[in-house]
Amino acid sequence: MMTGRIRMPRLAVGVAALLLVAGAATGCRPEPGPTGTSTPVDTPSSSPTLQIKTPTPDPSVSPTDKPQAGFEIPQACEEIYSAAMLAQLQSANPPLNDPGVTMLSTENADLLEIVHGGATTLRCSWGKPSEYGLATNVTVIDGQQAADLPPVLQAAGFGCEPLGGGTVCRIEQSGVTLDDVPYSRGETHYVGDGALVTTAWINFAPEGYTEDVVATLWD
Repeated sequence: MMTGRIRMPRLAVGVAALLLVAGAATGCRPEPGPTGTSTPVDTPSSSPTLQIKTPTPDPSVSPTDKPQAGFEIPQACEEIYSAAMLAQLQSANPPLNDPGVTMLSTENADLLEIVHGGATTLRCSWGKPSEYGLATNVTVIDGQQAADLPPVLQAAGFGCEPLGGGTVCRIEQSGVTLDDVPYSRGETHYVGDGALVTTAWINFAPEGYTEDVVATLWD
């Protein structure tokens, strides 16, 4: 994890995806759309906020003609969490799916192509437009994508390890803005049997978040 004073863009919760660099774990920035693999970001003179002008994914299941590989996407975001995690999120950083939050769940180009490429996906976000929140997509993938994605993420600087029957990959960045405001941001992705869970966060990373989603959806 890197620390230090860097230039960061004003994001707005709901609005920062992550620009991340290998090894040093770079961070998330409001996502302007697919821009390739993670790269360092400049830091403005204020705290990171999360507001971007990218297409806002509909927080609902999208229709698709692609096979679902045996994995059924839940119909509502509440269904991807355990009761305990849902209560924690509702208490710590409501609301769920604020329409002003447009932060994407990743800035990695390969993942964006899958999430926004027509596959069935469910989008969930927590928090209001600000510098504090997260966004998650649960997206159907096929067996070939499940095999290809972990090496792709490792090459992009993510640290990956087994989780359940799949692979979880993480990257993050911490630092201080030019206004001396500490920040932390990152991405956590799970590649599982039949589905991909992508999450981008800024200053809000509940402990066990992705593990809870995985346990709820696959166990």
